[in-house]
Amino acid sequence: MIRVMARACLKGSGEAGSNYLRTGGEAAKLIQEGHLMTAAGFSWNQNVFLYYECIEEAVLPEELFPQAAQHLADWPGQDQPRQWIPLMDVFHFNAPADAGHWRRKTKPEQMVGRVAHLKPEMVASYVYYHYQLQEEHAFHGPKYEVIGIHENLLFGYQEFPAVVEVPVLPKKLATSGTPEMWTDSRMDLHFQPWPDGHLYFKPVETLFALQEPPLE
Repeated sequence: MIRVMARACLKGSGEAGSNYLRTGGEAAKLIQEGHLMTAAGFSWNQNVFLYYECIEEAVLPEELFPQAAQHLADWPGQDQPRQWIPLMDVFHFNAPADAGHWRRKTKPEQMVGRVAHLKPEMVASYVYYHYQLQEEHAFHGPKYEVIGIHENLLFGYQEFPAVVEVPVLPKKLATSGTPEMWTDSRMDLHFQPWPDGHLYFKPVETLFALQEPPLE
């Protein structure tokens, strides 16, 4: 199982690109063929985000949306033009051991995307605290939740109702550095406030959300 998060920027007004992404591209076909377990797309301020789960081999965003190039802006930073930027996984409560472990027993009622900005000077601290929590298994949380980062932008994927399970994969740290009270990590000091003063994450528009049929 390979979990993929990607970010892109829509050209112009973004309407044509959003309309194409709402179709889900090849997602339904790839799920039916057994290549993907879950695929979802989200939109916020000309940004689009993908979250999808590859069952065996990694599927590129360009394979998921083969007609998207005309709607997306190029990102600088590499020799070859690129339109989809991978987001790095900076936090998850649980990770797939294999497809059997990861398959949903019931269909989620909601598949949600959300975004937030960290203060640039607090990115390292955010990763430090969250990696400890993740790899010490300090406490358990939603099985399918994951947070990715690009620059200081956080994108999070969630499913509701949340499924909480003890991780199957062993923890990677033998330490116990996670604060006993998570509030002592002062996450409120890590986030860049929104213009309206709100801290933390805000939900974004869902463009499409697809999953293979649940086990039940």
